[in-house]
Amino acid sequence: MINSRTAAVDVGNDSVKAMFGELEYELNIPNIVARDTEDRPVIGIEELDNKNPLEGIHIKVHSPALKENNVIYRVGNLATKSNNATELDPGSAKSEEDQTLIMLFAALALDAVNEGNTQNFPRVKNVIDANYTLGTGLPLREVKEGKDAGYRSKLVGSVHQVEFLVTPKYQGLKVNIKFNEVKIYPEGFAAYINLVMDNQLKIINKDLIDKRIIIQDIGGLSTDIAVIKNRNVDDDKAQGFNLGVSESLEAIREEIRSKHGVELDSRRDVVEIITRKNDRNHIMVKGSRTSVHDITDRILLELAKKQYRLLRNVWSKNSQTEICYFVGGGANVLKEYIKTLNNNLDGYNIEFFEDEKESIWMMANAYYKLISDFVRKQEKPKSPQVPVKN
Repeated sequence: MINSRTAAVDVGNDSVKAMFGELEYELNIPNIVARDTEDRPVIGIEELDNKNPLEGIHIKVHSPALKENNVIYRVGNLATKSNNATELDPGSAKSEEDQTLIMLFAALALDAVNEGNTQNFPRVKNVIDANYTLGTGLPLREVKEGKDAGYRSKLVGSVHQVEFLVTPKYQGLKVNIKFNEVKIYPEGFAAYINLVMDNQLKIINKDLIDKRIIIQDIGGLSTDIAVIKNRNVDDDKAQGFNLGVSESLEAIREEIRSKHGVELDSRRDVVEIITRKNDRNHIMVKGSRTSVHDITDRILLELAKKQYRLLRNVWSKNSQTEICYFVGGGANVLKEYIKTLNNNLDGYNIEFFEDEKESIWMMANAYYKLISDFVRKQEKPKSPQVPVKN
């Protein structure tokens, strides 16, 4: 019997959110990578093992699924400190980018080497053999184009190896990743599941179950709009758009650099400035607290108008819609701007998640619910066959 561990991984454009096992471990890693050399310089090497591994993810990735194989990367927070850090570009397909796979494999490997997970996988010397039953997802647009099948085939049937190089606590460990099963869900459908069902897929929101709903999922690079009726995503009406928050965040970052001479490490720094509770829309310039409200408001309001236009167009073609839910990290960034537009214009019945974590983790939660249900059904003992009497 293969000891396969349940994993739900949302490779979001801003960050990777992952949940494992019986929800005893979760990860949130910025979706940023940077090519690196094998011996990255570390100040105080003897103190390396006292540091947080997530602050120093330094890995070599080997996989037949990658276009560029056996490459060394800094990942997440460590990558933000590099001059050559890369984030996913607008227009790119999540299912076809090496970076998506690198982030996925890194998250799984970090779970496999986690101290609380030592009993789950066999380990010989410094090599861990890890087997996962994975639930993940792709934008609706890519699923409609059939890219989910190609993405799945890259993962199953192969061994993918992550070697930890100069990483706190895990230096020298290698993880061989295999998949017992991979389920890929369209993101709009996943959001609906999370809205109406609990971890056992029991209905928790009876008011919503038979309503006509629009779910507008605003990500970094794209926006998915799912139209739900009769408890299913209407495939003909569901749409994906190459419009996310990344370009706007990049524009804010660039304008802050040119106007104030402040270099922000990544788009994530911009999100933090926009969404934090205290000193929102302020930065430090030469030690002085400085407002960047004029920059953020102008750029984000323009994007909010485009997102509102998408909502208006989809709602006009689905006039019996009862409510639209805005979800995803991008919705969290644009929430106040879209609310203001809606109050001043059409006054649609729209809803946001006031709990920031709930909105950002919605996809990972949904994948966890769906893949856990799949595992439960696989594990159910088959009823014994009753012999038929003649």
